This record gives sequence, structure tokens and C-alpha cells, in this order.
Amino acid sequence: MGGKIEKTMIFGIASPYRLQWEDAQDSYVLLYPEGMVKLNSSAGEILQLCDRTSTVSEIITRLGDKFPGADIEADVLEFLKIALARGWISNE
Repeated sequence: MGGKIEKTMIFGIASPYRLQWEDAQDSYVLLYPEGMVKLNSSAGEILQLCDRTSTVSEIITRLGDKFPGADIEADVLEFLKIALARGWISNE
């Protein structure tokens, strides 16, 4: 897994992971049968947009609109590369 992230790719949360907000953690988490991954706020923002309908380019645009003035493209691409390598997301 892993590799180059293209802006035309579309991602979703991979099985068996499930993204949800956890009040006890005060953050988004990825739940899976063996445990949980607590996400930082940036990761949570990005993964919320991995909805199997939005392209990477659309995700970057939406986050740019939400956080004006921030140069987020490189960070989003790098995070998606890591998330894909870890099996958290898929483009299937």
C-alpha cells in the first residue's frame, strides 16, 4: 500500500475502521476490532472528508475554505499518504 497520492483520487475509511467523535477523548478516533487510534485535530478534519465522493483536490479546497490563509495542500497530501500506507483509507 502507499504510493503517490493523486488529486483526482477518491478515498473512504477502510474496513474494519470506523471514524467517530469520542467525547471521552475530546477528539475523533478510528475504531477497529483490536482497539482505537486517537487522531489529532488535523487528521480528524481530513478523514471526515474521506467520504468516497470527494476527490483529494476537493478535500484540499474544502479545508482551505474552512481554514483561510493556511497552506494545507502539502500537509493533506502527506497525511493521506500515511493514512493509505497504514490501511486507514482506501480508494477502492
